[in-house]
Amino acid sequence: MAYKTIKIGFIGLGTVGQGVWKHIEGNRRRLESRLGVSLELHRAAVRDLEKERPVTIPTDKLTTDSMGVATDPEIDIVCELMGGTSLARELTLAALEAGKIVVSANKALLCEHGQEIFAAARRGGGHFFFEASVAGGIPIIKALREGLVANGFKLIYGILNGTCNYILTRMEREGASFDSILDEARKLGYVEADESLDLDGWDTAHKAVILAFLAHGKWVTYDEMLVEGIRKISQEDIRETAALGYSIKLLAAIERDFQTHKLFISVRPSLISRQNVVANLGGPYNGVSVTGDVVGTTLYIGRGAGQDATASAVISDIADAALLLRGDRVPLPTEEEDDIRLADTPCGILPLDHVRGEYYLRLTVKDAPGVLAQVAAVMAGKNVSIATVNQKERPGQASASLILTTHESNERDIQQTVKDLNDLPTVLEEPLLLRIANFEE
Repeated sequence: MAYKTIKIGFIGLGTVGQGVWKHIEGNRRRLESRLGVSLELHRAAVRDLEKERPVTIPTDKLTTDSMGVATDPEIDIVCELMGGTSLARELTLAALEAGKIVVSANKALLCEHGQEIFAAARRGGGHFFFEASVAGGIPIIKALREGLVANGFKLIYGILNGTCNYILTRMEREGASFDSILDEARKLGYVEADESLDLDGWDTAHKAVILAFLAHGKWVTYDEMLVEGIRKISQEDIRETAALGYSIKLLAAIERDFQTHKLFISVRPSLISRQNVVANLGGPYNGVSVTGDVVGTTLYIGRGAGQDATASAVISDIADAALLLRGDRVPLPTEEEDDIRLADTPCGILPLDHVRGEYYLRLTVKDAPGVLAQVAAVMAGKNVSIATVNQKERPGQASASLILTTHESNERDIQQTVKDLNDLPTVLEEPLLLRIANFEE
């Protein structure tokens, strides 16, 4: 049987790009049989033609002309795998304007320029696939846009960053310090060159923005979210929360109040019950819990990063693109269609005084009489009720730790409480506040 030949171009051929190339070549017969097309790895744009690569690629397939690949009339699918948001944006827009299908794993690009990208796809008659931009090998984007299309989503939460999960898992299991594990993670190449993307929560925030758009049709800006990282987590926090029956995980949470049609999106280290499956995901694994109003709660687990997991998601998008080019599949909804779908219930951002939860609070205080009473007075003044308190002396030091949990409060009051506590002369370090993730699924 003669198959239609679909030509694929690559912009960037790093770890993920080589993984895609390797697995298409290694599984070509199976892929082509399933898709009913022939796949040609036509050209790859790279920075250095002479660089040694683990994957063998014919030299005549390589070029330094990335714009040439983006606009090559022979190429049907452009895989943008270079990263960044400047040149990658320019090349993606050029490819889309030329009517091509673009497959990307670039979460930052989509987060910052998603509206522009989808508009370019509509103008040019192309399409943009981005399964690999969130949670690596977990098909969470297809789940939201296809398998769960009948649902409205009250709650989506989970672990979306393998680096932070690796660090927190080792802290919990081995009793090692944050700094020592971070040093090892750097040596293993687990941490982004810009460490703030991982450690301060911004990588997770990019992914949360994408999921919020997919679920609710709204692009959320960074200043409309709460974003915190894991740098302040200590072994003391690991031990104390374990005694309470919790693990600490960096969680993204997208919560929607369907009565007011408001969203609350947060990325922060949170306490999650050890009875919850997500709490027991270790190392590089990601997990996403999705609560829909029709299906109830579903859970998606898999490797969130790495060459093979991400390559799997990119190839899944290439397969969808091939089916689309063959004429067997209707394109996924674009931003414009999402706006129509949600036009009767546009989303806003939920005010902090409407966001309710329970909290864990660690204070380093002077070891002196009356300190606990001062802390309790500040909290009572902001209508924050203490549920439990545990005071730990530090031998040989004139300080102690106060570990508190609260009854349900609202986010505005608890944040003001932390600011007021930090102003007390008896509080020696900036307080650590963690939300207790008792989500109602």
